Amino acid sequence: MLQHNPKPSSHASHPILARLTAMPDRLRAILLMCTAVTLFSCLDSTAKYLVTTSQLPVSQVVWLRFVGQFVLMAVILGPWTIPSLLRTQKLGLQITRSFLMVGTTICNFIAVKYLRLDQTISIAFLAPLVVAALAGPMLGEYIGWRRALAIVVGFLGILIVVRPGVAEVHPAFAVAFLSMLIYALFMLLTRKLSTYDPPLVTLFYALLVGTFGGAIVAIPEWVWPTDAFQWLTLLSLGAFGGLGHYLLILAYRIAPASSVSPFLYFQILSMVALGYLMFGELPDLWTLVGSGVVIASGIYLVHRERVVAITEAKKLLT
Repeated sequence: MLQHNPKPSSHASHPILARLTAMPDRLRAILLMCTAVTLFSCLDSTAKYLVTTSQLPVSQVVWLRFVGQFVLMAVILGPWTIPSLLRTQKLGLQITRSFLMVGTTICNFIAVKYLRLDQTISIAFLAPLVVAALAGPMLGEYIGWRRALAIVVGFLGILIVVRPGVAEVHPAFAVAFLSMLIYALFMLLTRKLSTYDPPLVTLFYALLVGTFGGAIVAIPEWVWPTDAFQWLTLLSLGAFGGLGHYLLILAYRIAPASSVSPFLYFQILSMVALGYLMFGELPDLWTLVGSGVVIASGIYLVHRERVVAITEAKKLLT
């Protein structure tokens, strides 16, 4: 067994002092994560406003969401960086992942047009559980019975939210579920591509495909905004998405994923708040209970992945 002998004179090597030293970074990462998911809630609620109150086509809203973020990224990084962002080792996977990004965005914006924001986000929270279930056959990352049970419980939570056979099920629930499945596949390809290409390259390809591919559908259905407020609202889509993704990447960069991932579920609070403030929506009891079950399953899954990672690390040291 390998022995690790810390130096008594080093404060940083003491477990308690090391934890205290790392605490500011973790708190900062948690704050960044909460801010990021709040921006994603702003993105969804703004999209809902544009396709319901403003009656703009979903294709137009989706397209400008990608255009805005594409322009923002080009401005921040500089146009001269674009050639380097096009260099990828897995062009086919990048294109496939990008179309999945566009597909999940389209389905999500269609779903929020007809469903409450708290309902769509509850279904979206199922994506990490689906990723864990599919990681075995697709990536060779098989899970144990505890995580498998957490996945089953998470699906039961969605049944509580939707209540098929008990309450009338709007067809948009199927669209929200499809959005979640596409997003799970998107996350799996993101994980696979992370071993080949830098994050900025992967992000750039999604924006590139969304901007130029989305134009094919959006331009024929284009409806001119009627006032400056509509223009400002449309342009804000890219800012919400771009800044949210940047803060998300930054949060994972400065703290372990196991520390910040549970705070992804902070989004349910911001979704409920924006749903009430903008549309007068309040979640019903079934949605609260069902989303609570899904969130608990997701947090337990993160916990088990951390336990498994620690166990495997200990094995490597023996």
